[in-house]
Amino acid sequence: MDEVRWLDDTQQQAWRALLVFVNRGLPSIERTLKEHDLLVVHYSIFVALSAAPGDTMRLSDLADAANLSPSRLTHRLRTMIERGHVEVTTDAADGRGKHAALTESGRGFLERVAPIHADDVLRLVFDHLDDAETAALAEAMSKVARTLCDHDGFSTSPG
Repeated sequence: MDEVRWLDDTQQQAWRALLVFVNRGLPSIERTLKEHDLLVVHYSIFVALSAAPGDTMRLSDLADAANLSPSRLTHRLRTMIERGHVEVTTDAADGRGKHAALTESGRGFLERVAPIHADDVLRLVFDHLDDAETAALAEAMSKVARTLCDHDGFSTSPG
């Protein structure tokens, strides 16, 4: 029988603190986004598209960038398309591929909601950390994210 591995005291502290953020911090962020008829998953799609050249991405790349399965992306895009925030088109060069793009309305909506979201994240997380702690958190969570993601968005340490 394999020996059980247990968390040491520091790992326990980190894990419990992360659970507090997941159970209290994220719901606070979600409440703010819901006031704008958004879910966190929609916001991650907005962010991924807004960071892409021309606000456009191939659906498979968008799923990776937004950390979603292709089927979950398709389901969530449906809502965004109905609201006029995103449009999906067939790839002209490859009729099998599809691209998603932020519409002008979607870009405007994101520009209105992003400052509110940023304020929430700053208030809940970064207002309580100094620069060194922020850098350490970024490095540590990027290492964890690299093990969970199919894309290279966390391949290097932040600037």
